[in-house]
Amino acid sequence: MTAQPAYVAPPHPPILLRETIDGGLAVLTLNRPAQRNSLSKDLIVELQAELDSIAHDDGIRVVVIAANGPAFCAGHDLKEITGHRADPDQGQACFARLMTACSAMMQAIVTLPKPVIAAVQGVATAAGCQLVASCDLAVASEKAAFATPGVDIGLFCSTPMVALSRNVARKQAMEMLLTGELVPAEAARQMGLINRVVGVGEERDAAIELGRSIARKSAHTLKTGKAAFYRQAEMSLADAYQFAAQVMTENLMSEDADEGIRAFIDKRAPVWKDR
Repeated sequence: MTAQPAYVAPPHPPILLRETIDGGLAVLTLNRPAQRNSLSKDLIVELQAELDSIAHDDGIRVVVIAANGPAFCAGHDLKEITGHRADPDQGQACFARLMTACSAMMQAIVTLPKPVIAAVQGVATAAGCQLVASCDLAVASEKAAFATPGVDIGLFCSTPMVALSRNVARKQAMEMLLTGELVPAEAARQMGLINRVVGVGEERDAAIELGRSIARKSAHTLKTGKAAFYRQAEMSLADAYQFAAQVMTENLMSEDADEGIRAFIDKRAPVWKDR
């Protein structure tokens, strides 16, 4: 009798894919399509790790965050959350760690010294909407939609609220938060939540093309400008102008600003040194 080989379970596919594209782009793709790319604890950890790595990678100039499957991201993994209700503290410590980790990851997108573009192909709800709002730019399919529907399950989208309210007007943000209703892509563009609406299936390529156009700029200038944009946004008008004047002065002293101005005067393409 021939012995049967031991059963070996097939390996789980990676939950986050990374691809490097010519021109200095990194594409991070959420890869939990069966779970609608919900932000599990492990996915948050992997996103954080990739962002930390990219922050110190001089070869990457722009990041695109995309997703596989019909949904971009359905927010937190509610099955994972519910599984911790049986913990001795009913999950409180786990929930605190999860929200802290997710908030840190969202902030890592904002503080990353490189532009981040979301490529949204389907619905982006709750923390998924937060992910889109945390990115510097967003390109979406005309079939994409956005919502903060926590109120429908007795859970106000408080952490998504932070990013959402920094992207759209207060009354529009409150309407999304209080009703939980889906906002179609074109309405989201008009609200300022996303930048561009493209045809179905074109969002990833459109985001990459936008990223390539940005990646051709000085990396030093992009880093300086992105950091200054978010910092001044929290200041009073007078403080913002004082801060921006300091940033502008320092920027003018950089090698790339000198090269860029000389290239403009000489009517030639600049050669960036990224410093």
